[in-house]
Amino acid sequence: MRVTKAQAQLNRAHIVETASRLFRERGYDGVGVADLMAAAGFTHGGFYKHFRSKADLMAEAAACGLSQSMTNYAGLGAAAFFDHYVSREHRDDRSVGCTMAALCGDAARQSDEVKATFAEGIENALTALGRTAAQQDDEQRQAARAKMIDRLARAVGAVVLSRACPDESPLADEILEVCHRQLLESLAP
Repeated sequence: MRVTKAQAQLNRAHIVETASRLFRERGYDGVGVADLMAAAGFTHGGFYKHFRSKADLMAEAAACGLSQSMTNYAGLGAAAFFDHYVSREHRDDRSVGCTMAALCGDAARQSDEVKATFAEGIENALTALGRTAAQQDDEQRQAARAKMIDRLARAVGAVVLSRACPDESPLADEILEVCHRQLLESLAP
């Protein structure tokens, strides 16, 4: 039975979403093409009908995950974003959590295409979090951007460091608590 173009597009989107979830959960090296396709409900051979390589899928899955993160946090102010982001709930939910916290370390060792996807996602996050007043001059905007880069890096780093500890480690919670408190204090007027 022949697959329609529309169904092929839906299948590809399903594979990308499945890959995005699995990559966040296991890392890029922890997911093989055969396992990925099985999780998506397709055969291994069908992979190359949709993608030239695993690297192509990694970039597309990263874009999907980064976009989903932005959608999940849309409309939240910086304080509400960091309140949720630097939390045990987010830390423990790798497969649906932030792609940056899950894969930035892996992305650093990938192709320029994957790195460019992450750079775009980071830039989008900074833009969404760093809405500045129109009356600010360039120097004020640059200072506000520098502060937001620091905050985002601290938030991502807190989740990464906490995940590197055993799940029930007091240090894992301490990292989140300290960074959470410092981030929210940095946002206070």
